[in-house]
Amino acid sequence: MKYAASAKDNSTAKLPGWRATVLFTVLLLGLAGLIGRAVYLQGIHNDFLQEKGNQRYSRVIEVSAHRGMITDRNGDPLAVSTPVESVWASPADIKLNDPKEAKLDDKQLRQLALALGMRVNEIKDRLADSSRDFVYLKRQIPPEESGKVASLNLPGISLQREYRRYYPAGEEFAQVLGFTGQDDNGQEGLELALQTRLAGKMGSQRVIKDRRGHIVEDAGSLNPPRPGSDIALSLDSKVQHLAYRELKLAVQEHQAKAGAIVVLDARSGEVLALANYPSYNPNNRMNVSVQAMRNRAVTDEFEPGSTMKPFTIGTALNLGRVRPDTVINTENGVFTVGNKKIHDTHPEPSLTVSQIIQKSSNVGASKIALSLEPEALWQTFTSSGFGAHTGSNFPGEAIGKLRDAKTWRPIEQATMSYGHGISVNLLQLARAYTIFADDGELMPISLLKLNTPAIGHQVFSGKTVAEMRVMLESVVLAGGTAPLAQVAGYRVAGKTGTAHKLDGRHYINRYVASFVGIAPVSAPRLIVAVMIDEPNIKQYYGGLVAAPAFSKVVGEALHLLNVPNDAPLDNVITPPAEIVKEEV
Repeated sequence: MKYAASAKDNSTAKLPGWRATVLFTVLLLGLAGLIGRAVYLQGIHNDFLQEKGNQRYSRVIEVSAHRGMITDRNGDPLAVSTPVESVWASPADIKLNDPKEAKLDDKQLRQLALALGMRVNEIKDRLADSSRDFVYLKRQIPPEESGKVASLNLPGISLQREYRRYYPAGEEFAQVLGFTGQDDNGQEGLELALQTRLAGKMGSQRVIKDRRGHIVEDAGSLNPPRPGSDIALSLDSKVQHLAYRELKLAVQEHQAKAGAIVVLDARSGEVLALANYPSYNPNNRMNVSVQAMRNRAVTDEFEPGSTMKPFTIGTALNLGRVRPDTVINTENGVFTVGNKKIHDTHPEPSLTVSQIIQKSSNVGASKIALSLEPEALWQTFTSSGFGAHTGSNFPGEAIGKLRDAKTWRPIEQATMSYGHGISVNLLQLARAYTIFADDGELMPISLLKLNTPAIGHQVFSGKTVAEMRVMLESVVLAGGTAPLAQVAGYRVAGKTGTAHKLDGRHYINRYVASFVGIAPVSAPRLIVAVMIDEPNIKQYYGGLVAAPAFSKVVGEALHLLNVPNDAPLDNVITPPAEIVKEEV
């Protein structure tokens, strides 16, 4: 009994109180440490955890902005952005260079390569750098390809919405609109010139990926994209279509190297059509030559030939040095300046000023030019926009060549009077003829649709322009150099040009044929300039090569614009078998 009582006392013996206190204190301190650490990480120093989490599961990707649409003046689309998909990958997630951690095996890589039409090694090369979080595998793929990629459901491979430019009118507007690159940024033409307004602003989006590298879309938008602005051009798609059609026919018929055409609204200076041939399809630029991409109407310079004579004659009329009926001694077609001779193909002992324009006499134009002070002629050329930008803001626009009058020799002053020794681009030349369509004012040029009337500056008086219009109208009548420019139901006026081409410092037997005209004469609405580069040597005069294209474009364009007739429908005179050819 004594033994049992002793055992009971031992089992119920109490531990020292200090041990429980110590244990409780240790547990409390541990808990406090955990709470403190949690507070520190979650509240004070949470960047570290968030960064690690983001590195593992979160990505920020760019969201493409919708590029603004380009339309013609009537709202018809000329350039639109269509949604496409691009395939991208995260090499850091796929870890292709680590066989133990790699999320894509050889079979999956072959399936991906087959879906994208790529080589397996090409895909491996792009995924080789595991330090990168983003790399494109293929940009802007068609829907059938993107569908195949999506159906594979491969880890680390995702699709991103982008936009690709589409040009409904194809080759007709190719050189004036230009095109965009793979990033939907303007590379040429108006796409480049208007890049800031069209481009918009890229956005960004946060996406979350799962442990296999699959992206969970729409996890949160950080910055929505801002679409670009839509822009209405001054161009009229219907006028452009017929201008391109007739230019193409003229170049092909005369076996020419190339050609360009410009159609202006004579009242506002807006460009209604600007076409080039040969052209290309901007929707498929594979194997396109650089020559086909050139906007020759704006970037190419050429000697304008006799289309410059109205500015020489207009200067003399404006200064009161001559009248339309003033008789000029044309020296039987040969005029010597220094040790150089200027020739007329059709020798005449004398011609009136009006006949000099109608028959395009080089001798007559030279003699009138030499009767003027060089500064006076230079001032007219400068005020008419030659040797300067047109204001179109088109990338790569040529300004032509117009030397200072102080450097002119007499022979240079004489030859510039009929368009040799001076160079222009076709848009410059068309713009200069606004002087004869707008009572002496040179109008600004615009490739954008205008909401307010443009304001020009005066070059010639209204009286001078009225006299010049009569002379220019005689050019398309019997006895003139361009009866093929006549238009049924409308009075037209204009001037032919034929010029030798320069090869270095020497003229060669290759030509530029041109015609610039206005219609209708009674109330000018259109100015059309046609340039054919290197037509067949058998038929290269402006009146034979460029004037017919002018006639067809003007006739249809005036009807499209509902311009009333100012002449009988049977006003067209059958041209004679032998048309007067302008001097070269």
